[in-house]
Amino acid sequence: MSEHYYTPSPASAHDERRLTVRALGVEMSFVTDSGVFSRDGLDAGTRVLLEALPPLSGRVLDLGCGWGAMGGVLAKVYPDARFVLSDVNARAVELAARNLRANGLRNARAVCGDGFAAVEGRFDWILTNPPIRAGKQVIYGLFAQARDFLAPGGTLALVIRTQQGAKSAERFLRGLYASVKTLDISGGYRVLAADGGTGAP
Repeated sequence: MSEHYYTPSPASAHDERRLTVRALGVEMSFVTDSGVFSRDGLDAGTRVLLEALPPLSGRVLDLGCGWGAMGGVLAKVYPDARFVLSDVNARAVELAARNLRANGLRNARAVCGDGFAAVEGRFDWILTNPPIRAGKQVIYGLFAQARDFLAPGGTLALVIRTQQGAKSAERFLRGLYASVKTLDISGGYRVLAADGGTGAP
């Protein structure tokens, strides 16, 4: 079976590289490696999501954090918020933790687990660029589980390429959440924000 960026324990040979990420008015240095998502830099979808978000506060979860680009940038921009970065890929989480430390981000930490397995408590924001290649069953499961980890008034915000099922994902979210809106449509991506669970099973 071929190895994917959502493989829990990548077996590919290490090939670390250092790169600079510029987003939301900040410039930061990160280390990436083989076997992780978008190892060559901040991917287009994540950038669209970053730029579409309103100001953040409270507890924020970066679900599927990879090497920590999104969570790291946001932790730098919003020092008073508290961030948890989570990913199933152990190599990615190790990189994310290293990158948080290297950038002096004491308001963020990285944890390793499948979906929400390693996550505790509730969040005001859950942010994700979901692993589309893992399949609809996996990502829709994450969207459904997110309801149980949102604080009252919390929001799930996600980005999906329009050609990879953004509209069908929006329909699915409308069956789960009280309100779903489009924050942005840009570069072939849609950023969706789902607020409050419906209470449906």
